[in-house]
Amino acid sequence: MSNMTDKRAAKSASVAPGQPALLSGGNPQIPKGEGDAPVQAYIAAMPGWKSALGRRLDALIVRAVPGVHKAVKWNSPFYGVEGQGWFLSFHCFTRYVKVAFFRGASLSPIPPGASKHPATRYLDIHENDALDEAQFLDWVRQASELPGERM
Repeated sequence: MSNMTDKRAAKSASVAPGQPALLSGGNPQIPKGEGDAPVQAYIAAMPGWKSALGRRLDALIVRAVPGVHKAVKWNSPFYGVEGQGWFLSFHCFTRYVKVAFFRGASLSPIPPGASKHPATRYLDIHENDALDEAQFLDWVRQASELPGERM
């Protein structure tokens, strides 16, 4: 058996039957899909404290943008306005959850995390970070009013 095959076998053996595999950094491997169900499956599969954070982020996004369009793409939940594109996604890493605002450089104030893409800005949330919900809601509302990304 090749080294790569050994790694895959070990990885799949460590996943409980019926549970999504966790990719590097603990990011859930969820099949691509449109709507709330795949997003909720992703959030439920987020490891440890990240699942509660995922539920909180999802609830805040829905509160800020009633009727928000949801999907899972590239093993990350995406949020957008139907027919206008995607404005936000988040992704699990080993020690934090990264929220991507696709037009974040146009938000006020600008989210703190820089990106290689000049329009995108990030918010990294670690386990013991205090999330400023008012600021997050404001960023989500602003982001939802900008032209979204087509992906």
